[in-house]
Amino acid sequence: MSVQEFLDNHMLSRKIEDAVNAAVRAKSPDPVLFISNHIKKSVSSVITKITARQVLDSRGIPTIEVDLYTNKGMFRASSPSGNCTGIYEAVELRDGDKGRYLGKGVSRAVKNVNERISEALIGMDPTLQSQIDQVMLDLDKTENKVELGANAILAVSIAACKAGAAEKEVPLYKHIAELSGKTSTVLPVPSFTVISGGAHAGNNLAVQEIMILPVGANTFEEAMQMGSETYHQLKAIITEKYGTSGCNVGEDGGFAPNISSFKEGLDLVKEAIDQTGYNGKIKIAMDVAATNFCLGTKYDLDFKSPNKSGQNFRTGEEMIEMYVQLCADYPIVSIEQPFDKEDWENTKLLSAHGICQVVGDDLLMLNPKCIERAINESTCNALLLKVFSYSK
Repeated sequence: MSVQEFLDNHMLSRKIEDAVNAAVRAKSPDPVLFISNHIKKSVSSVITKITARQVLDSRGIPTIEVDLYTNKGMFRASSPSGNCTGIYEAVELRDGDKGRYLGKGVSRAVKNVNERISEALIGMDPTLQSQIDQVMLDLDKTENKVELGANAILAVSIAACKAGAAEKEVPLYKHIAELSGKTSTVLPVPSFTVISGGAHAGNNLAVQEIMILPVGANTFEEAMQMGSETYHQLKAIITEKYGTSGCNVGEDGGFAPNISSFKEGLDLVKEAIDQTGYNGKIKIAMDVAATNFCLGTKYDLDFKSPNKSGQNFRTGEEMIEMYVQLCADYPIVSIEQPFDKEDWENTKLLSAHGICQVVGDDLLMLNPKCIERAINESTCNALLLKVFSYSK
């Protein structure tokens, strides 16, 4: 085949001429680079290669990282992982070999990406996110992603989403908004964990997290400043009252002073908000994670105190009374998992009071059937969105 035949067969002469004309119109200072990029943009993007590897997450636990290639570049994503998962959540595929990473290795998930998922997705348009996801769901064929692993599917899905945004030449958040049919976007209010307890800290506090929400901020930047200032003011308060050891932090970065009651923790946070001058602008949220201290139909608020455990049991009704009083005494706007994962009745009764946002976590486990039930029965009015644990 001659050069001219090659140019004609692929219509390269026309494409090169268009690129040159575009460079002239743009008065490009680097016409070669401009022409190269122009031609590159004129070619529809397809997935050409997908590779996966095992990496360590922020907790030092193995997770899966994926590199997805198109003719526009390489796009990388790793699968996030929470510390707690419910029995109905999608399955993170782990190796189970206790001799490697205590059984938490993800080489099986990596193999699934490199062999099965890669083969199924090569050649697909990365902008067609729903089709890409559906191919992986069809390949898995299970309700909770146990065959391929939710971690494998999610890492590939995120990488494809990034590739799709690049193909459309829009920021990732705009691409996601368009995929979900949203025409306007709003920045979320950041949530700062400032006090840790429960399963996330070594103190005697039952509630797992006390958080602050800078709802009165005018910008995201201002909200970050308010959160930072309050966090460090809280550190000073805890140091004065409990010594420097009281500023040891829990798993999620909140301080873990040796306190044992909800009110002690909330008093500390409220004092910090007052001292920083953000009273009225910063609200409080709690992740109670009550499943951890539910015994039968009662809740042991001293479950972390061996000498006192069993002496501070509360019934569901008494827990509701406690939450109502706390919301009256403190600027609490959100309570996550206030009851056991099976305690639908009391969760619904608390929601009916309308005193704050009631967030379902273990209760819903992001299982569509549980979410549908919660909506139909008005059990809670918010959910904790864990991207990694979404089940079909």
